[in-house]
Amino acid sequence: MKAVVFDKELKLVNDYEKPVPQKGEALIRVTLAGICNTDFEITKGYMGYKGILGHEAVGIVEEVNGPDKSLVGKRVVSEISYGCKEPDCPYCAQKLYRHCPNRHTLGIWRKDGCFAEYFTMPTEVLFEVPQNVTDEQAVFVEPLAAACEITEQLHIKPFEKVIVLGDGKLGLITALTLNAQNIDVILVGKHQNKLDIARAQGVETKLLQDLKVEKTYDVVVEATGSISGFETALALTKPRGTLVLKSTVAASKEFNLAPIVIDEITVLGSRCGQFGAALRLLKSGKVDFSPLISARFKADDAIEAFEKNKEKETLKVLLEF
Repeated sequence: MKAVVFDKELKLVNDYEKPVPQKGEALIRVTLAGICNTDFEITKGYMGYKGILGHEAVGIVEEVNGPDKSLVGKRVVSEISYGCKEPDCPYCAQKLYRHCPNRHTLGIWRKDGCFAEYFTMPTEVLFEVPQNVTDEQAVFVEPLAAACEITEQLHIKPFEKVIVLGDGKLGLITALTLNAQNIDVILVGKHQNKLDIARAQGVETKLLQDLKVEKTYDVVVEATGSISGFETALALTKPRGTLVLKSTVAASKEFNLAPIVIDEITVLGSRCGQFGAALRLLKSGKVDFSPLISARFKADDAIEAFEKNKEKETLKVLLEF
């Protein structure tokens, strides 16, 4: 089969062996996939991963090796991790597969990804896509679920002020999601054209250069991935407020963490989320991610698609299989 593989270099392979579903797994034929910044980071050495890339996709179940035959023919999306399922694993018992010490993660760790004509995953992490949700919307389920994770971890009260820093894919999706959940949120960024995407869907926006930096926000979501963004986020969080880290900040310089102690700030790491909640939100029609799609490429042009993904103005690049 055709697959986008990373092994020291990124390449398109036309004769990669088609996967065979193991017991409890389904074989999914990919229709549409999305390139994530994590995929790009892997090509720079992140996680030391080698294999088929990709963890954002929608496809059709063609075969099931197990009792869940009703999934055959269904359009599905897959959570990106599955666990060991050992009876004494507390994370698998709570379906928190992303925290299982012996997990497999699609296209990131110990599991071939979905940038291919076919991939396999256990049936318990597959979710049927509602009929009114298009493939273009469904391919955003993974980052949408990550945004929904914030309100799963943290109860945001109706009167609390929330601000999201960063107008890239992560910041935009987070702001749109919080807004759809009836939370009073402001999105701050450096690019007016990107902020306009959120504004068109009812999100209050502000350019960073126009933002008054003061400790007045109950919840601050850091989605810039930069040291300066983290420092600004800290400077915006009121005493006893919550700073939510949605991006991984790699420290390249020393920075002062004393305000966290002085102001008794809660720092909350927030990563993956539940797909069920994300699909319900898509089904409701309260969010529209189509303005985030910067380009679509055929699988044969996958290398060109990765180059497009590197461009500063690019938000989401899709691959058609």
